Amino acid sequence: TVPMACWLAAPAPPATINGTTPRMKAKEVMTMGRKRRRVASTAASVTPQKTEWMAPSILKAGLDILVIQGRVVSAEHVSKTVEPFNLKRFIREFELPVIVGGCASYQAALHLMRTGAAGVLVGVGPGNACTSRAVLGIGVPQATAIADVAGARMRHLDETGVYVHVIADGGMSKGGDIAKAIACGADAVMIGSPLTSAVEAPARGYHWGMATFHPTLPRGTRVRTKVRGTLEEILVGPAHENDGRLNLFGALRTSMATCGYETLKEFQKAEIMLAPSLQTEGKQLQRSQGVGMGH
Repeated sequence: TVPMACWLAAPAPPATINGTTPRMKAKEVMTMGRKRRRVASTAASVTPQKTEWMAPSILKAGLDILVIQGRVVSAEHVSKTVEPFNLKRFIREFELPVIVGGCASYQAALHLMRTGAAGVLVGVGPGNACTSRAVLGIGVPQATAIADVAGARMRHLDETGVYVHVIADGGMSKGGDIAKAIACGADAVMIGSPLTSAVEAPARGYHWGMATFHPTLPRGTRVRTKVRGTLEEILVGPAHENDGRLNLFGALRTSMATCGYETLKEFQKAEIMLAPSLQTEGKQLQRSQGVGMGH
């Protein structure tokens, strides 16, 4: 995830003007893209209950990152039957960087950061396929959660000198959603439903969450996302629709440039305001005709 964030922040090729690349430079740009893709990392995602059991296999597989993931992951665990999982000790002794989450509050994020985690996943229930907010009655609006966790990151940085990456997890289906997440303080994003819309995705336009098939308390559902294009079109374009679901990276770059920022780190300083009317102001015709922002 961290290399992906760096890839996103890279400036557009000099030959690119307003998203148009001259033909003589197309091959050069494609080659540059292939070189960038080689920095992608591989990761394994496990629940806290299975982390110690899976750890040897993860190391043997030669992965780059371990993600300890659950609906909400706490820094301290308790158990009446077995020795509780010691997250801080595990991270200290494990040979790979560890990302932990989810969380949605300042205090919970700060506790996770103090375990030595390289990154923290932010989000409780915002995903398209998740029903946790209804089943459990818990959750925090994603923009608020990201901003709070970003505040915890700054406190942890002041206390230790260690920068922990904040990763927005869920609730983003368009390029504008990703831009808002970064502006709220995220260093990177984790997306699910947009990727299931790719031609290459094995689910063929369907998406479901990790807790959908829980044996006693399902907290997710199977949703249709529609096949929209190739993975390349979804991530880097070209977009053949105008609803923001294709060319996510291009939308982020354009949003950053429009606001006057060159890097993700600078973009985190953008001014944020609550403006629900942005989705409807002046869009009467689009809404009545079901096109563009009126879908």
